[in-house]
Amino acid sequence: MIIDLKKFVANERPYWTELESTLNQIETNDRRTLALDELRRFHYLYDRTASGLAKVSSLAAEPDTRRYLESLIARAYGEIHETRDRQHRFSPLLWFLQTLPQTFRRHVRAFWLSVAITMIGALFGGFAIALDPEAKAAVMPEMFASHLGDPSERVAQEERDKDAPSAGHMSSFSAQLMVNNIGVSIKAMAFGMTWGIGTIILLFYNGVILGVVCVDYVAAGQTTFLLGWLLPHGSIELPAIIMGGQAGLMLASALIGWGQRSTLRVRFRAIAPDLTTLIAGIALMLVWAGLVEAFFSQYHEPTLPYVVKIAFGLTELVLLCLLLGRCGKMAEGA
Repeated sequence: MIIDLKKFVANERPYWTELESTLNQIETNDRRTLALDELRRFHYLYDRTASGLAKVSSLAAEPDTRRYLESLIARAYGEIHETRDRQHRFSPLLWFLQTLPQTFRRHVRAFWLSVAITMIGALFGGFAIALDPEAKAAVMPEMFASHLGDPSERVAQEERDKDAPSAGHMSSFSAQLMVNNIGVSIKAMAFGMTWGIGTIILLFYNGVILGVVCVDYVAAGQTTFLLGWLLPHGSIELPAIIMGGQAGLMLASALIGWGQRSTLRVRFRAIAPDLTTLIAGIALMLVWAGLVEAFFSQYHEPTLPYVVKIAFGLTELVLLCLLLGRCGKMAEGA
């Protein structure tokens, strides 16, 4: 029995306020999940408020307090005993900052395997061009024909050409780059249906091209030009293509089903959302890389200092690492 109603309300109000604050947070962000300690505290506040309501209800006084407590208890009861699935409104920002990096980290071993395959290809291409400089004509595809000559001559020509291309030409070039790179990434994923063999070959060959270009320009003493040319778009483009290989290896793993007793349909259904998320993220990354390559990477000294281009590319790389490595970790631990 309550002897001093005012003292009782004054003592209990902080607990009621805490419960109300927790309910407001849960109802405002329906994706928020409570940690075990928070759940225990929430249940304690619910029990304490329900006990207070039982005491206040026995008195005729304080009708406002009784209605307030009844509202709190009803809201808390609804949260505790909620069983229906909640319909979440899609948030592009939340998807980009949370869903995409979480999906990437769930399959990070496939990413590192893609990195290893690409690096092996780069080492192979680098050694091949170092041992036989004439081999680059046989290794490089036709689209890289402009890079088959002497790197020093090409650099000198690029730095002499001060005429800025037209906006229409650069827009067309940017669109062509986006389509080509997105196509390569989708192929890297789709080739997972060949039990990963096609994905491995594609990653290896892209690595070979990268190794040939890098060694060719470094050997010619054009390392600064190489970094200023490749880093602004390559710091996003190359990880995106490797992530395409990551998706392909995920698909191959589901197809092979090592150590899994579930059926093929169940395995494919399980990874389908993650594959969709990765490919959508890759497409966004390559759209950005295409814009940067067309409107930034193609400008060289004296128009655009190499130090500015290198700093820009390194900044992009750091931000990408923070996005994929850190974003969404708090939600994973909740």
